Amino acid sequence: MPKITLKKIIKALKNLALGWTPGGSFKCNICQNNVWGFTKYRDGFRVESMDALGFVNGSPETFACPRCGCHDRERHLVLFFEASKISEKFTKSKILHFAPEHHLSQWINSLSPSEYILCDLNPKSKKIEKINIEEIPYPEKHFDFVIANHVLEHVNDDFRALSEIRRVLKIGGQAILQTPFSSAITSTWSDPGIASENERLHAYGQEDHVRLYGRDIFNRFSNSGLASRKKTHTELLGNINCAPYGIGEEEPLFLFERID
Repeated sequence: MPKITLKKIIKALKNLALGWTPGGSFKCNICQNNVWGFTKYRDGFRVESMDALGFVNGSPETFACPRCGCHDRERHLVLFFEASKISEKFTKSKILHFAPEHHLSQWINSLSPSEYILCDLNPKSKKIEKINIEEIPYPEKHFDFVIANHVLEHVNDDFRALSEIRRVLKIGGQAILQTPFSSAITSTWSDPGIASENERLHAYGQEDHVRLYGRDIFNRFSNSGLASRKKTHTELLGNINCAPYGIGEEEPLFLFERID
């Protein structure tokens, strides 16, 4: 039986107040409930080095829905998918989804894709296939969409992973590759000497990240043979008041397409 701590009790009471008290000016577009606010990522913990480097990584101040638990990156992608009409294309499509977020994958599945593969390097459910993104065990030109939301910053050889993503996409198939990056540095960087969790936290923004992407991220991804179809938040959602959804307006839609 899980140990009940004071911290867990305080968290539960906070979620109860924010998510279950009638009213609220915020709106979760996943569970469709109004709430009084969203909870902070890691209770508000910040990495000062990342703040200084303009780290674009979702919206840590309005991270989780206190009602359903979905994360800001899920809410943002649903808005992106609806505004871009990608959601309409998911129906009857073949989709490969890496590290599938619980609420987002349920939402995609409700759109009735013809094939929807949930996968992870270390799956925690029998519904999720064990797949290494650097060695995808599917034939060339098999999928209409590949989704890797906040995955590539964890992958040792991202060029190999991108090459594999391109390989399994059909001509005209699209990849959604949301990835945190620094808006300040010009070039992506990593160093093999940065090995401990604490070092990676302060160098890359999280204990299990292996690099810090810079402003070259879109060219870097395009070098794999995927054409960038990037859309900014303003381009897709500029006519919507997104403040109630608790999402970060700095993050664009990382959309790429296989053209040959």
